[in-house]
Amino acid sequence: MNVEVLVPILAATIQSGTPILYATLGEIFTERSGVLNLGVEGMMLVGALAAFLTAKLSGQPLLGFFAGGLFGALLAAIHGIVCLGFQGNQVVSGLALTILGTGLANYFGSPFDGQSVVGFHAHPIPLLADIPVLGPVLFRQDPLVYLSYALPLLLWLYLNFTRWGLSLRAVGENHEAAIAAGLPIVGYRWLGVLAGGALVGFGGAYLSIAYTHLWTNGISAGRGWIAVALVIFAFWRPWRATLGAYLFGGVVAFQFRLQASGTHLPSSLLMMLPYLLTIAVLLFSSWKGRDIGAPAALGVNVEPPD
Repeated sequence: MNVEVLVPILAATIQSGTPILYATLGEIFTERSGVLNLGVEGMMLVGALAAFLTAKLSGQPLLGFFAGGLFGALLAAIHGIVCLGFQGNQVVSGLALTILGTGLANYFGSPFDGQSVVGFHAHPIPLLADIPVLGPVLFRQDPLVYLSYALPLLLWLYLNFTRWGLSLRAVGENHEAAIAAGLPIVGYRWLGVLAGGALVGFGGAYLSIAYTHLWTNGISAGRGWIAVALVIFAFWRPWRATLGAYLFGGVVAFQFRLQASGTHLPSSLLMMLPYLLTIAVLLFSSWKGRDIGAPAALGVNVEPPD
C-alpha cells in the first residue's frame, strides 16, 4: 500500500474516530465520579439532532455544536435525577435513556431525514499541514478535530493534577472516605453526569455538522455502545481512549475503503467489522482480569450525609 493510498485512509481514520473519542471521554468523566451511564447512544443521537437543527436554522455551526453539548447534558440530567435524586438503578436508567434518546431523535428528526446542513469544514493549519504524511493526516482537518486533540490531555490534567479532579475521583473510588473528608459527593457526581453528557453530546454534534453534514435517523449507528466498550478498553484513562477511538475509526475507514474498491465481500459482513472489534475489546479486557482500573464505587448509589 503506497503513501497516496495510505494517507487518505489515515485522515479518514481521524475523522471517523473523533465522535467516538468525544463520547468515550465523556463516559470516562462520568464513570470517574462513580456513576454508570449506559445512555451514551441516546445522548449522541439527541446531541446530533440538536446540533443539526440549530446549525440549519441559525446558519451557525459553532452554535449548533454548543447546542449538541447542551442537549446531551440535558438528557444526562434525567439520568442524574433518577440515580442521584431518587437512588434508582443506574443500569436500568441508562438503558432507558438510550431508548428515550433514540425515540426523541427519530420522532423529531424524521421530517429532516436526508437534509443537509452547512457545518464545519477542513481548515489546514499553516506550516504544519505541509509536513509530509503527518500534515495531510493530522493538520488538514476541521476545528472540532483539532479540539479533540487537546481534550484527552486536558481531561488527564484535570483528573490528576487539580483539586476538583482529584476530589471527583475520590468520590468515584471511595465515597465513604469522601464523605468523611467533607466532600459534597452528590455535587461532584452531578458534575460528572452533566459534563460527561455534554462531551457525549459534542460527539453526536460532530456526526451531523462535521462528519456527514446531514441528518439521518440512527446517525450514531452504534457508536455510543462502542464508546461504552472503549471506556473498559481504555482502563478509564483518557490517553488510551484516544488510541482506542482511532483504532475503531481506522476499522470504519478501512471498511468504507473496501466497499469503494469493489471487493467481493458482502457489505453486511464489512459493516460488522467495528462491532466484531468491540467484542474483541471486551474479551481482551476480561482476559486482563478484574483489576483494570475501574472506579471502586462505580454504579453504587450513595446518599448525602445528614
